[in-house]
Amino acid sequence: MIRNLYASVIVVLLASCASSYNVTGSTSVTALDGSKLYLKALKQGEIRNIDSCDVVHGEFHFAGLLDSVRIANLFMDDESILPVVLEEGEVQVKIGPAGPSVGGTPLNDSLYHFIDKHNQLINQMNELGHRQNQMILDGIDEQTIDAELNAEAARITAEEDQLVTSFVVANFDNVLGPGVFMMITSQYRYPILTPQIEYIMSKATKSFKEDSYVKQYYQAAQENEQRMNGLSEPVGAPAAPAAPAALAPQPADTLASQGTVPPTNVVKP
Repeated sequence: MIRNLYASVIVVLLASCASSYNVTGSTSVTALDGSKLYLKALKQGEIRNIDSCDVVHGEFHFAGLLDSVRIANLFMDDESILPVVLEEGEVQVKIGPAGPSVGGTPLNDSLYHFIDKHNQLINQMNELGHRQNQMILDGIDEQTIDAELNAEAARITAEEDQLVTSFVVANFDNVLGPGVFMMITSQYRYPILTPQIEYIMSKATKSFKEDSYVKQYYQAAQENEQRMNGLSEPVGAPAAPAAPAALAPQPADTLASQGTVPPTNVVKP
């Protein structure tokens, strides 16, 4: 009896010392009602389910113990909906026709402030395609259109590079830095070294360099760089959850398809 009592006390003490996450969500998207949602995260090199729940009357809820703060992705089936930081506190998720939002805790607030700014730049880039069509209808000559839109696209691209780079650098020592680095680089077919990535790694702290994904990606990218003139196949990317569309690299597909491709600049903060 005493032994069982001691065991119970130990379990309670361990549970009280462990962190926990609590994610409360709501959605006005009726198509999601009755769906099963999953929280998935990268763990030991594999994407694993952390938790799951059903959407009932537009509401859903995740809760559990947390061994460390981490970024997870909210999935419906195999589709990534949004990233969410699992940390102590009440995380609030809202999914509406205009898009998702997450807040209520410091790291989630910071992440989604960054995502909102990033989305604004994506929208500005997408709007250039509409401007191009309108300028053509207005009878403006092609050379003038190209010069004006290329200049605007270059400005947006430089601002986007600076936004991403400065955010990663400012968050080297918490999960947001490696997390956003993962979201951006996971869209490449295989690890590559861009001027932006080289700059980030030149400024990186020890903890950022030792992050498992960052370390594997950078090592593979360096090896691929050495193989560029060889016949070997490029080294594959380390496992990573699919990046939400909001954080996917934006190559200005609309402009590229019409011959107006912005140059790629890297603005260092």
